[in-house]
Amino acid sequence: MYNLKKTRNVNIYEQVGLFLYMLSQPSFVRNCEERFQHSGETISRHFHNVLEAVCMFAKDIIKLVDPSFRDTPIEILKDARYRPYFRDCIGAIDGTHIRVCVPSHLQGVYIGRKGYTTTNVMAVCDFSMCFTFVWAVWEGSAHDTKIFMEALRKPALHFPHPPRGKYYLVDSGYPTFMGFLGPYKKTRYHLPQFRTGPRIRGRVEVFNYYHFSLRSTIERAFGLCKARWKILGNMPPFALKTQNQIIVACMAIHNFIQRNDKSDGEFDSLDEDNEDIDSDEDESEVGPSTTTWEEPDAQSTIQMERFRESLKNMFPTRI
Repeated sequence: MYNLKKTRNVNIYEQVGLFLYMLSQPSFVRNCEERFQHSGETISRHFHNVLEAVCMFAKDIIKLVDPSFRDTPIEILKDARYRPYFRDCIGAIDGTHIRVCVPSHLQGVYIGRKGYTTTNVMAVCDFSMCFTFVWAVWEGSAHDTKIFMEALRKPALHFPHPPRGKYYLVDSGYPTFMGFLGPYKKTRYHLPQFRTGPRIRGRVEVFNYYHFSLRSTIERAFGLCKARWKILGNMPPFALKTQNQIIVACMAIHNFIQRNDKSDGEFDSLDEDNEDIDSDEDESEVGPSTTTWEEPDAQSTIQMERFRESLKNMFPTRI
């Protein structure tokens, strides 16, 4: 199992068990010592061994189920709110900030908008709330657009580029060009703005509302992952590389649960279409590549804006 081996005192099942326990507990080391009756050294050794194995596993599970994107996602097909408009949409892209521990000489660049040190994690998500790409290496002060463009440009990252005619949903913090559909700017977009303002009317506002509603799948995925794995809110002072590996590992196990266990009742309220979950309302790579990347130009932006305009004109004038 991804190079995991039993030892004289700890079999593979217990190694995985203590690893999962440490991910899910806020005071992981002390609680784990008491729960499994092993020394801190034994627990630490097995934690790192399983972490390496799960990062290998991540390459097999943080990926596209259908790399060709032949079929419209079932979640869109069976939802009358999205089926007429977003049949060629293949997923959503966003970033989330996760608190990390860094040496004092790095704290300046890792301090993000929240005022503490974070890493800015970029991810792609499908509509079953599974991550299909994760890049967890950037400092908290890095802008979402910079990370996004770097991910698209680096062949070694194997970003799952959309084929011609397909597209991802992105928020207003990302550029709009062929393959990446953002909302209309200078118009209400996030759910709290719609809830506290006047009735939604006009096709631009209606488009933004449905765009946000569908794109919020990735925000719910971030929220669900953070709710499951408390370590993401209380990262231990490991080496920064190890902390980034923990983030990827949590998202890999999240995918495994999403695809194999629908009976996780404790998290049903997070797993449902609940737009209240916002991992970042303001705002180690894994995943396959499907299409050759071409640098966008002005024409690419114009074409996507025209597509958005034609899509907007399909919507009703009010909700």
